[in-house]
Amino acid sequence: MANSHTNSKGVTYYFHKKGHLQYFSKDATGAVEIPTEFEVIENQKTGLPIARRKK
Repeated sequence: MANSHTNSKGVTYYFHKKGHLQYFSKDATGAVEIPTEFEVIENQKTGLPIARRKK
């Protein structure tokens, strides 16, 4: 799976992981692949990406 997600506003976010902390950032430095057991959804109000476990 990819390590980036472009939201509906056209902004690209990159997936990062440090220990148990997982987050999206606009900075591509240190980005890692999104684990296959996660899916990326988008907050409808703000457009921020969220990684959640697949149902």
